[in-house]
This record gives sequence, C-alpha cells and structure tokens, in this order.
Amino acid sequence: MKKIISLFIISLTLAGCVKQQTKPSSVIATPTPARAQGQTDVLALQNDPIPTVRIAFIGLGMRGPGAVERMTHIPGVEIVALCDVEEKNTNKVNAMLEKRGLAKAQEFYGDTSVWRKVTALPNVDLIYIATDWKSHAMIGIQAMKDGKHVAIEVPAAVTMDEIWDLINTSEQTRKHCMQLENCVYDFFELTTLNMVQQGLLGDVIHGEGAYIHGLQPYWGEYWNNWRMDFNENHRGDVYPTHGLGPVCQAMNIHRGDKLNYLVAMDTKAIGNPQYIKEKTGRDAKDFRNGDHTSTMIRTENGKSILIEHNVTSPRPYSRMYQLTGTKGFANKYPVQGYALDGGEIDSTIAANHENLTAHSFVPEDVKSALMQKYKHPIVKDIEEKAKQVGGHGGMDFVMDYRLIYCLQKGLPLDMDVYDLAEWCCLIPLTEISLDNNSAPVEIPDFTRGGWKKLNGLKFAE
Repeated sequence: MKKIISLFIISLTLAGCVKQQTKPSSVIATPTPARAQGQTDVLALQNDPIPTVRIAFIGLGMRGPGAVERMTHIPGVEIVALCDVEEKNTNKVNAMLEKRGLAKAQEFYGDTSVWRKVTALPNVDLIYIATDWKSHAMIGIQAMKDGKHVAIEVPAAVTMDEIWDLINTSEQTRKHCMQLENCVYDFFELTTLNMVQQGLLGDVIHGEGAYIHGLQPYWGEYWNNWRMDFNENHRGDVYPTHGLGPVCQAMNIHRGDKLNYLVAMDTKAIGNPQYIKEKTGRDAKDFRNGDHTSTMIRTENGKSILIEHNVTSPRPYSRMYQLTGTKGFANKYPVQGYALDGGEIDSTIAANHENLTAHSFVPEDVKSALMQKYKHPIVKDIEEKAKQVGGHGGMDFVMDYRLIYCLQKGLPLDMDVYDLAEWCCLIPLTEISLDNNSAPVEIPDFTRGGWKKLNGLKFAE
C-alpha cells in the first residue's frame, strides 16, 4: 500500500512539473532590452481626440491607392499628402481625389528618401505607410519621433532590432503604432472572436493560421522585385501576420497569456528558384526560403499555435484559421463551419441542433443563425457599407474605419505595438530556428512584464 501511495505521489509531482514547464531546457534565448528609465508601456494607450484626422500616405504602389480611396468614404478624414518614389503614382491618386470632388493633396515623389519631408509636415496627425517591407519600420519610427501616429502595412518590421525600436519609440513618444492587419477584421474572424469572448467555444486551446497564396501571377508587380528578393535572401515565415493575428486575439495574447517559444521546419526551395529560372534564366542556387514553412508556438498558459507559409505551390488560397476549444471548433478554410459539443445552446436556436455531434459542422442554417447572433458589435452598423466600399470583401474598410473612429474618440486602438511585435517576430525568429536545425527559440515578452495587466481583448466603443 505504501508503495502504491508513493508511486501516486511521484506521478502527481511529475504531472505538476509537466504542467508548469512552459519552455524546453534547450531553448535559444532571445534578448529583451531593458526599458529606459522613466519609460512606461503603452497598453491601452489613449490620446486626445482628433475630430478631423489629417492623413499623409507614403507608398502608392499596390496597397496605398486602395487605402486612400477607402478613406474618402469615412467622415472626418482629410487627406493632406501623397508620397511615392514615382510621380505617376501620386498623380493617379490625386486624380481619384479630384474625381470624388475632394481637394488635391500635396505630392511628394522622386526618390526613396522623399518620405522624410512627409513625416516632418506640421499639418499631419497620422502617417499611413504602404511601402516595401524593409522601409516600414524606418519610416514608422521617424514619423513617431516627428509627432505623428503611425499605421504600418504588414509586416511592419522584419528584424528584432526594428521591432524593439518601434516599441521603444511608441513608449517614448506616447504615439499609436498600429500594424494594418486587415485579416482580424474579416467577418468570419470577428464573429468567431465574439463567440470566443462569449464562451461559446469554451477555452481555446489550439489555433491554426496560414498564408498560402501562389504569388506567381503577382511577383512582377512588386517595385524593384523587393518581395522576391526578400524570400531569396531570408529563410522562415516571412509573412506570418495574416494567419497569426486572429488566433492571437482569440487567445488574449499579452492580455492574460503570452507567446513563449517557437519551433520552425521548412521544405527545400524548389518552386521560386524554378520561377526565377523560367523568367530570367538565372540559377538561384542559394535561394534561402523553402517552399513551405511550418511553425509551432507554445504559450505561457499551455496553448499551441500552428502557422504555415507557402507562396509558390499550386494550392487554393488559404489562411486556415482554425480554433479548437474545449466546447467547440471554428474553421474558415477550405469550408467555413462551426462544430459544438451539443451542450446547452440559446433557446432561440436550440431546435436546430437536434442532429449535432462534436464530429461534424452544424447545419448551414444553424451556422447562419450563429453568425447573426454573434455578429461582432463593431461591424453591426458598418457591415453593409464596408461590403460596398470593399477592400478584400470589406475587411480593409472595417480596419480603416476602426482606426479613424478610435483616433477621433481618443480611444485605445484595436491593435497596439505589442500585437505588431508578436505577429512580426516570427520573421526573424523562425529563421534562427531553421538555421539551428529547427531548435526551439524564445519569443520575448514584448510588454516587459505587462502581459497580465489587461484582462482579455476588448475593442473600445
């Protein structure tokens, strides 16, 4: 009997050790710079309301023009300046403004440093950055130093130094620094987030996200070939934010939980080197990025996340977006659906759950009822307009609308600089993991101890 009790105690002790272990012993450490004396975090940062938000746009190639057009549909916005390396791009966007009956904006063009004149403008509240990845952080940091709030296209930073510089500059200047992650505003993701926050899925223990998008038809549209060059010179998940962002929001990352470490694995590079050979005749023998990269992440609270990246294989577009909860499951790609455990459901839709099991999606009419019932409050009044204005089906408009709404009301933004850091850090950290035989790599606490201060994600209204 004593032997049995002893074994039982040992098993409990081991179980406790497993539960408490949130990092492997062999994890590669990632330095966290000390916060400067007198500097504090920007969690739930609020600034004075800006009734009319004056915006300057830098980068008018693929994403910038659409952003300018969307902003013309939002009251209380003044488009002050347009900036691009090519004059034809600023001219084209100004022509659009005139066509919509709006005043022309001041134009800046001519070289890759002209943006510096724009961030220094005294009559600008917000700098909207849609240039190539490598210049995102540089422009954003200077803009905050020049007294502007910044909204930066994804990914907002590609190195750990850039990430920490964005964090420190936002904390020092007390200016908003938001990454323009549109996918968190897609309607399925927002509805599912509301379901999670209302407890319908129980405790979300695992999430999956991805960027799977064959870019062969688009590679030539990137100015000066910058995106292909980045993939050729870097290894890892170089575009993680679309998949990671919505999952992190559902898991309350840095709002009660935090990312602890990651492990990455990739395939060899075949598709993109073949593309380069076919288009240019050049042998890209040292192409760094594999065709497919998979990254596993573990959180402080014992949850897991899988993120995938593939821009070369002939696969249908997918961001995956799956949430596994203790009471339910949400899936967006390739088929949207919800599976629930068959427990007590609101009486208004309970009759539709007669054939529900935990191993199949709810019927389509039940899914529709759920999506109507749990439609996120921030889109109830603007959903139709968002779909009319457009931008990836309307989610881009919701993103821009929320950014302006919060600035006008002096509210915390939906996404802060720590979201930016957590979602972008996969770019440098997966490269470290892969270059070290898929070793575990620490993900820093970018809040430097503040990740428990906020009790869950809340969009200000």
